Amino acid sequence: MDTVQRLVAEKPVVIFSKSTCCMSHSIRSLICSFGANPAVYEIDKIPNGQQIERALLQLGCRPSVPAVFIGQELIGGADEVMTLQVKSKLVPLLIRAKAIWLWNGN
Repeated sequence: MDTVQRLVAEKPVVIFSKSTCCMSHSIRSLICSFGANPAVYEIDKIPNGQQIERALLQLGCRPSVPAVFIGQELIGGADEVMTLQVKSKLVPLLIRAKAIWLWNGN
């Protein structure tokens, strides 16, 4: 859990992913489309990935990836991020976290 907290503290947007997860790729693409530059940790490619996955499951991430943190707060997985997007709440959240500065919306 400490490793997750340390990694999340380093950037405004952090995505825990697996290299083979298409939803993780889609969520990353969505967030990047607004100009954000998330830190992406592919837990199937890093040495302590299993430990991180266990910590994400303990935090309530089901499935464990994608797990998105914005402003050091766990947002959740693909469903939660897409819900924020549909409700037009994702961009304001990214702005508040200083992951992006402005958004034209066009």
